[in-house]
Amino acid sequence: MSAVFSRLRAIALAVLAGLTVASCGYNAIPTLEETAKAQWAEVENQYQRRSDLIPNLVATVQGYAKQEKDVLTAVTEARAKATSIHVDAADLTDPEKVKQMQDAQNALSGALGRLLAVSENYPELKSNQNFLALQAQLEGTENRISVARKDYIAAVQAYNIELRTFPGVLWASTFFRANKPMAEFVATPGSETPPKVKF
Repeated sequence: MSAVFSRLRAIALAVLAGLTVASCGYNAIPTLEETAKAQWAEVENQYQRRSDLIPNLVATVQGYAKQEKDVLTAVTEARAKATSIHVDAADLTDPEKVKQMQDAQNALSGALGRLLAVSENYPELKSNQNFLALQAQLEGTENRISVARKDYIAAVQAYNIELRTFPGVLWASTFFRANKPMAEFVATPGSETPPKVKF
């Protein structure tokens, strides 16, 4: 009887220890880290979606505005640079890499803005169905980028706070020593609202 009681007691203690660990925040750091990584993947997904739209946009504008070669070249070069810089989940703790990617994306946004401004000079272009469809897709993508960046910022903030506050700081200094704060995305002024896309 004593062996059965000892065994039940050991099981009860193991269950109690498991519940204690689960309720004290041990899982918070890995959960928040994975959430932030998933949000970053969504930011990258939306940047890729925008990048995929650009060749069609450039081709459509080029058909109507061949003399705007400098602007078309600037968009193509900015797209090439933006797509060449990749920040994966392991790089999210390196603020310099995140900044490089953001700078390239901001340069692409600026080049696209100049391209869209040039289109105002071509009424035939502004009434082209392909151009109108691309405009709608680009506007939707810019909105999605804005939402994805906002969600990433919130996820990183929650993760970084967990690493620095109680009880997360205890777990971070023992079991999760390798976890470092993630680089915070620093939005450029005015990026909280998507650009106005007018054709």
